[in-house]
Amino acid sequence: MSAPVRPLLRMVLDGVASNMSAPIVTFVDIDPEGTFVEEARTYADLLLAGRELAGALRGAGMVEGDAFALIMRNHPEFLEAMVASEIAGTVFVPIDPRTRGDKLAYMLRFSRCRGAIVSRDVLPHLNALREGLPDLAWVWVIDDLGSNQDHHALADVRAAAKPVGEVAPRPADKPMQMLFTSGTTGDPKAILAPHARFAAVASLGAVIGLKPNDILYTGLSLTHANAQLITLGNGLSLQLPVIISRQFTKSRLWEILARYGCTTFNLLGGMATAIFAEPDGPFDRAHKVRFVLSAGMPASMWRAFEDRFGVGIFEFFGAAEGGLSLNPPGTGPVGSIGKPPGGGICEILGSDGTVLPALEPGEICFRNEDGSVAPVTYFGNPEASAAKTRNGWFHTGDIGWKDENGWLFFSHRDGHSIRRNGDFIDGRAIETAIAAMPGVADTYVYGLSTPRNTPGEKEVIAAIVAGDGFDAAMVIPACAAALGSANVPTYLQIVQAIPKTASEKPQDRHLAAMLEEGNCHLFDRNGLTTWNTSEERITS
Repeated sequence: MSAPVRPLLRMVLDGVASNMSAPIVTFVDIDPEGTFVEEARTYADLLLAGRELAGALRGAGMVEGDAFALIMRNHPEFLEAMVASEIAGTVFVPIDPRTRGDKLAYMLRFSRCRGAIVSRDVLPHLNALREGLPDLAWVWVIDDLGSNQDHHALADVRAAAKPVGEVAPRPADKPMQMLFTSGTTGDPKAILAPHARFAAVASLGAVIGLKPNDILYTGLSLTHANAQLITLGNGLSLQLPVIISRQFTKSRLWEILARYGCTTFNLLGGMATAIFAEPDGPFDRAHKVRFVLSAGMPASMWRAFEDRFGVGIFEFFGAAEGGLSLNPPGTGPVGSIGKPPGGGICEILGSDGTVLPALEPGEICFRNEDGSVAPVTYFGNPEASAAKTRNGWFHTGDIGWKDENGWLFFSHRDGHSIRRNGDFIDGRAIETAIAAMPGVADTYVYGLSTPRNTPGEKEVIAAIVAGDGFDAAMVIPACAAALGSANVPTYLQIVQAIPKTASEKPQDRHLAAMLEEGNCHLFDRNGLTTWNTSEERITS
């Protein structure tokens, strides 16, 4: 099932012209009592809201190229603001609503946001920064203002605005949004993404296996490219219903999928491990899901995940800036991130830029068959922009290899491998073994370098969210029995929750900070212990 390459507003206008009266997007939340709360939008709803909100943006003095922030979980107002921004010719800046303090201030200042549309839970953190954000002229709140009378309710702003009359899609090369990278090693970079990027990813329906009767689902944040471009974009482009959760829930996932008849959904990072660690439930197979579009399914869990939940794994690899490889169900080997679709080339490059032979690890790099590479623009950072596409390749910064048949395999993010006693440790295999144990709600394995490690080597830390029935004393023996004594964690770090980005990527540095600060329980093979910061201070 294919679709023409069109910007967001053209998709909405085409949807209105098709007289499609059924909701195209349904936003779902589960309240504290466990009741489902739904907010549905048709194409006509999106166009009306976009025209009204675009009028409000212009009324606030926003002109072409001005930026404003979207700081909220998955609400209808997020999508409505996306449509409005294209109508008004502005640039929206999605920001994870969990962002706080200096990082939030940096993102707002760096992107030169003149305003922000936020949910009320964001206000305390935003208000604390207002004195240091003189350019932030307005804040519109999507829910009841409560005691925050210094701001304006979005509903009132829309009601008072003069809707924009005639509307037209923006040129493909004009900036649509600034998408911040995860920034796991420093200040995040802002990808200045044009409308063409959204349009291109949203035209991949046939390539990623979508059919005319599919119903798409995501619980990922719309502040991340996966949910916004792949799920939402392809649903709007192909006029396929999209179900979007307010936030990801592993415990209610299969119930949501069954309730709304969803046929496919996306997983990233450590989500698969967290889902697999859940106890068996009545909805595990009571659904219509054909396949899971997965980025990062552990090879050791792949078949067990398919068998338990009755789904196929469609593994893929891609970045917000570019690059794509695909491994449809039953096509490539288990564990492979696939091959690039038609028109694309992927090679494994060495540090000197030469193409490496099969089975030799190096950087995963992409370009088009004609030798071209799509430009990448990091706002305010021309050096990083040039480095990303140096020497005619899109450089992912990820390490992997190819097998003898050209299938790609992901190894690790450059600088994030785990090596101990001369051997590379398979953190995902350890996660799979731990996730299968009783009382494990979530787990993530990472490496930390300490003074007692030789250069380039790390301790293996298994962060675990423990539930009822968990027994720390059983973890290391269970890993040894399943994987051998060389593949066991050095330490078990018991935490209330594993800190993750908006794309559900676990954050090593926050876990490391918990160790330093003593904000967790720590076990080794001898039992409860402490992290000795005077002798084993974390260095990376």
